[in-house]
Amino acid sequence: MKVYAAIAKALSDLGADTMFGLIGDANLFMVDSYIRDCGGKYVGSAHEASCVLMALGYAQVTGKVGVATVTHGPGLTNTLTALIDGTKSSYAMVLLSGDTPAIERDHFQKVSQRELVLATGAGFEQLRTPETLGQDLAMAFRRARVERRPIVFNMPVEFQWQDMEYRKPSYALAEDRAVVPTSPDLDNAIGIIASARRPLILAGRGAMEPEARAAIIRLARRIEAPLATSLRAKGLFSGEPNNIGICGGMSTDLGIETIMSSDCILAFGASLNRYTTGNGSLLKRKRIIQVNLERAEVGKNVEPDAGLVGDPGLTADAIVRWLDEAEIPSSGFCDEALRQKIADWKKPRSVAGTSRAGTVDIRLALNELDEEIPADRLLATDGGRFVGYAWEVFDVQHPRSFMTPLGVGAIGCGLSFGIGVAAAGGGRPTVMVTGDGGFMLGGLTELHSAVRAKMDLIIVVCNDGSYGAEHIQYVNKGVDPSLSIFDWPDFAVVAQAMGCAAVTVANFEDLAAAREAIRGRDVTKPLLIDIKLDPEAIPIRW
Repeated sequence: MKVYAAIAKALSDLGADTMFGLIGDANLFMVDSYIRDCGGKYVGSAHEASCVLMALGYAQVTGKVGVATVTHGPGLTNTLTALIDGTKSSYAMVLLSGDTPAIERDHFQKVSQRELVLATGAGFEQLRTPETLGQDLAMAFRRARVERRPIVFNMPVEFQWQDMEYRKPSYALAEDRAVVPTSPDLDNAIGIIASARRPLILAGRGAMEPEARAAIIRLARRIEAPLATSLRAKGLFSGEPNNIGICGGMSTDLGIETIMSSDCILAFGASLNRYTTGNGSLLKRKRIIQVNLERAEVGKNVEPDAGLVGDPGLTADAIVRWLDEAEIPSSGFCDEALRQKIADWKKPRSVAGTSRAGTVDIRLALNELDEEIPADRLLATDGGRFVGYAWEVFDVQHPRSFMTPLGVGAIGCGLSFGIGVAAAGGGRPTVMVTGDGGFMLGGLTELHSAVRAKMDLIIVVCNDGSYGAEHIQYVNKGVDPSLSIFDWPDFAVVAQAMGCAAVTVANFEDLAAAREAIRGRDVTKPLLIDIKLDPEAIPIRW
């Protein structure tokens, strides 16, 4: 078997059923064999960074290792920002990158690929020889899972047409559900819970698997505690009557009131960073119990009163057993009155309105669209000042249905994430919310990629004709904000020219047409909704 075909088959044997990429002379035959010989699904991108972002989105939704491929030299250098985002967000993916022939010292596309990759924080795994292909690729997949970061698999281009004997690759992962041993910290945690009168449970992405979720809910019911999540665990407790939503800058008024009145926080699988804790303000005068399977996460941002290293679900069940054995009563904090407040809470319908003709209120517009889109949806967002409203308005039913570029805070990544999310959607619609600046930076590049892939993708452009965060800074300092204002092309017309359905919303009446477009959409064609907003009427919400 030729090496390029063996790489394709090894990917298939390792369970990679979908690959994102941009072909070049170092990977084009491998991609062709992956599609034609192995029956793999391939989604092509227009830019190398985009295929990495797509693979990150796919990995988030499926829980699998995301797979992307690019050619050598500038093909790899174009992915660096995306690799940094994947590394900082702890997503498991493998990027198969070509490399220039070692014999050609002066190859014009030769760059220091290993050094560039390692500088992003991603891992690097070399294809050493054709004979070690199976071992090397399996190691890349294993490292991606264990290290929870992108691993670049470096493929010398001179290998691809060599003959080799194929051996099926495999790798094994040890069980990582550690049990919390009897310890002073566990005893201390039980004592803290026993003395708490208003305990609250907070969960992060480290507690989003079904077993952990179920155990944490059992503990919450046992001690009558309200439930909250970090932003990245949005949707984890969807449907629970004691769920107060996100903890941090995105908390609701009811959430803030409940969090501030609590006297103890039990954090499971959450790093307790400054966004979740409101720069520490939400933790004041509270005792903190932090539980995480990753020892390095316990105490990284906040020094807890009791820190437990172990599986969140097993730890929650162990706490319940100790509470039952000691006959410790429930707190009564999440009583019928609080549950009724949670049930009665309604999302705000508007920000402060807008007086500028040809624009609409951002929260009102997003609420209208949210009501039309099926509840079982996937959500991807770009970065920008609009994004807090998208996080607030669009609910999801599980954290794996939610993807946002929090790693480096870059704009322009959202649509690529959305394409990867939609590729894993399994028949569910994907909502992708972006700003106009991010859409021009990266979204427009990949719009036709979504068209080619025939995706049920609803793209909402929050279009205030500006770079919003910069606009606010200019205004706050009394500086003319005109440098932040842009006269963009008509996004609906551009989208239609690229094969999308499209609607422009410039007033309240247009929202009815947008809702109708969502109801009657062709699920094999992306729909773009361009919402015209007033740059002076969008306070930052996060």
